[in-house]
Amino acid sequence: MACSGCSTENGLPKGCRNNGACASGSCEKLPVFDWLANMSQPVDILKFPYVEVKFKNDRKEFYYNIDNLPLVVGDVIAVEANPGHDIGRVSLSGELVRSQMKHRKVKPSEALPKIYRKANQKDIDVWQACREKEHQMMLDARRIAREIGLEMKISDVEYQGDGSKATFYYTSETRVDFRQLIREYASAFRCRIEMRQIGFRQEASKLGGIGSCGRELCCSTWLTDFRSVSTSAARYQQLSINPQKIAGQCGKLKCCLNYELDSYLDALKDFPRTDLLLETEKGKAYCVKIDVFKKEVWLAYQDPRLSTWYSFKADKVQKFLAENKAGKPTKSLEDLNQEYNEVASSFNKDIIEENSLQRFETPKSKRRRKRNKNTYSKNKNKSSDKTKTDGTTNAKRKPNKKRYKKTKPKKKGD
Repeated sequence: MACSGCSTENGLPKGCRNNGACASGSCEKLPVFDWLANMSQPVDILKFPYVEVKFKNDRKEFYYNIDNLPLVVGDVIAVEANPGHDIGRVSLSGELVRSQMKHRKVKPSEALPKIYRKANQKDIDVWQACREKEHQMMLDARRIAREIGLEMKISDVEYQGDGSKATFYYTSETRVDFRQLIREYASAFRCRIEMRQIGFRQEASKLGGIGSCGRELCCSTWLTDFRSVSTSAARYQQLSINPQKIAGQCGKLKCCLNYELDSYLDALKDFPRTDLLLETEKGKAYCVKIDVFKKEVWLAYQDPRLSTWYSFKADKVQKFLAENKAGKPTKSLEDLNQEYNEVASSFNKDIIEENSLQRFETPKSKRRRKRNKNTYSKNKNKSSDKTKTDGTTNAKRKPNKKRYKKTKPKKKGD
């Protein structure tokens, strides 16, 4: 992933103008800004001996720096794995690791995996060679799963740093029996196979992409906890229940529906219930829709012949309902609209001229017609003057006999 303004010019990235060393930490997924990077610990013994290491995509784990190696953010290190060792980058060190472990509810103990050493050139070459084989391995894994007939999708493949193990991330709506699949994978790829099932939201966070808002997906940039989203969140915000609009790239409801839900719930406390029935002198009225921003409620009669909508403030509608509760019907909506909104009638006038047959035609201006008449009369006078000077009349000319002289057909003997 990258910053919103990161693009290259002459081989150097633009945006924050730091030429790759972004002030926000990095241009990768789920970065953490180390605001204590410029502060040094006065005593080396008091340094926090745990380090956060980042692997492919968004996988991060904590490791114990048992040998007190001088590590900084960006160092490539070899860490303990089961079996063998793995290669990763240091994403965070120092006191911020303590707060991160507390946030993720990881207790610091010596039972955590350990850091072996800084990676040498041989470790990096093996690691890069394994990373280059992952994409083709994913395509082959999908083909093998399709041949077996399993209803699953291999979304990502991650090689271990030493190349001894490969982890396959897959998504499936049902339970998958992949015992035969593992045997096929082991014979095809010649390494230890580990299958790990993830959800559809985790798959979207791994793959990344651009959302309907035009920005990168929240789950691949900063969002780590995936809370459940229900359709009631869309109803409270007056959104249409259209799966194509309120669903994200993962196929589930968008996580951003929960961002402003609390604000809408606080605003809806001043509104009446949407299933209200208002008793008026002209008949019963019901709530058509509400406008949270303008704090308005739109009412209409239940009678289908009276299809006009009337808007009132939320506090006024509460007043009308209080009158109904006291056993007194309110005035008609037309009278209430004229009294509170100072409008004779709402939407009774044909605003967009639906009933007009000439609504799409541009009327011709009278000024243009006069101008055309004047030019026509002037041209007519000029033509008459020309005929007078030339000595000709306006009568029709006789055809020229020479021009239309008929030729006799030749005989056969000629």
